[in-house]
Amino acid sequence: MTSITLAHYEQSANSFWQGTRDHDVSQNVEALLRHLGGEKPYTILDLGCGPGRDLVRLRKLGHEAVGLDGAKQFVQMARDHSGCEILHQDFLALDLSSNRFDGVFANAALFHVPTQELPRVLEELWSCLKTNGVLFSSNPHGPNREGWSGDRYCCYLKHAEWRRFMVAAGFIELEHYYRPAGKPRHLQPWLASVWRKGQP
Repeated sequence: MTSITLAHYEQSANSFWQGTRDHDVSQNVEALLRHLGGEKPYTILDLGCGPGRDLVRLRKLGHEAVGLDGAKQFVQMARDHSGCEILHQDFLALDLSSNRFDGVFANAALFHVPTQELPRVLEELWSCLKTNGVLFSSNPHGPNREGWSGDRYCCYLKHAEWRRFMVAAGFIELEHYYRPAGKPRHLQPWLASVWRKGQP
């Protein structure tokens, strides 16, 4: 699943960058930042950073941004584009330092993790967060279905099912909303949610 999905992004890296570089995800960045406490700047992991668009935004806001992606092409593009530290890691084989990050920004990333592996991946993200750290996630939602969408493995979960996984991993929900803003629900394919690190 992982190798085929990553191969898709490797092969379409340049077109992906051209198609997403101007996407406005400021609503999502702001949702993460407003729930972070403590002294700035924050250390933030951009999980599934792709070519580095959001790393640049986080860095311009004065934070220490660290990217992570499993596609080699994206890793190099993100390094060149952002100048940030970029980790080349597969979501299913994360090797992250404990208590390193104030926040995790997982924008359009975790829906590629099969549900049978999701509890373990969420535990890794819980561990990499500092006490009271915050995780932002945005995933396409759907009728609790997973499988192949072309040559990408995708999971489309309802909010209640996503919440069940997050709570089981020790996260406390802070808020959720659907995107794009201002559209009828049937035209809002993205479920965004914000979670605080709680008890394991």
